[in-house]
Amino acid sequence: MNKLENLKKKLNKHRDKNWFIFLDKLLHGILEDEVPAVGGQLTYFLILSIFPFLIFFLNILSYTSIAQEEILENFLIVLPTETQILLKGIVREIVGYSSETLLSLGIILSLWTGSLGITAIIRAVNKAYDVEKRRPYWKLKGLAIIFTIALAFVLIIVLSMLVFGEIIGQKIFAIFGATHIFYHIWEFFRIIIPVFSMVIIFALLYKFSPTPEEGLDIKLKDTIPGALFAAIGWIITSMIFSFYVNNFGNYSKTYGSLGGIIILLIWLYIASIMIILGGEINGAYAYVKKNNEK
Repeated sequence: MNKLENLKKKLNKHRDKNWFIFLDKLLHGILEDEVPAVGGQLTYFLILSIFPFLIFFLNILSYTSIAQEEILENFLIVLPTETQILLKGIVREIVGYSSETLLSLGIILSLWTGSLGITAIIRAVNKAYDVEKRRPYWKLKGLAIIFTIALAFVLIIVLSMLVFGEIIGQKIFAIFGATHIFYHIWEFFRIIIPVFSMVIIFALLYKFSPTPEEGLDIKLKDTIPGALFAAIGWIITSMIFSFYVNNFGNYSKTYGSLGGIIILLIWLYIASIMIILGGEINGAYAYVKKNNEK
């Protein structure tokens, strides 16, 4: 008990400091806003939108000169092996049966299911900022669709840099006659461009998600901390999870043929938590900033 009381006394000394207020608000926000539950809801919508997006994206590629199965499968290289096996079968079928009907269907389903996921994020961010006012349904849906399109565009950029970055770099080198030094510079930008794109789209999402209220002024620079956390956190946790699954976690023994699906769900859940936590970080930061201005 003495140790616990001493700890409380030490913490009470820092109660008025910004870092303490920030952590206190963040922890309360995570608990009160039910981040794990909202992450599960977002995961559900993400799993619904992945396959329509694959249909849409791969059908577009099928009308280009790069529509080769070997190249398309490289998009899945960042995922754990068992999930790659699951999705590769879907990729083969989509590439083999490409059509304008599938393309149209993929666009519609991607927009609809993707917007449902974005709506869940918007509501989670509103909770993080303690915003109670709600938008009219048509405004909420319109904003969700706009961000769904923007996120799809960013995802295409990210995947293109990861898979076709080397080919793009070679084309640039051929035009400008670049040297070996420029190749290393391009390899750096090949990583920075996807991360930068993710940070910007998350920052915009966190800025425009809260319903406009009196006294709430969210600047783009104030959303950068949460956006950085969401983008970098997503990448790092995905790499750690993929390494763990490939080397230690044998889900196929536990779940059989469902192993790939279970891994995909866990990965999407991790991604969902990172995005929502980014909003909670910005909400806590805004709370501290508002207190300092009083």
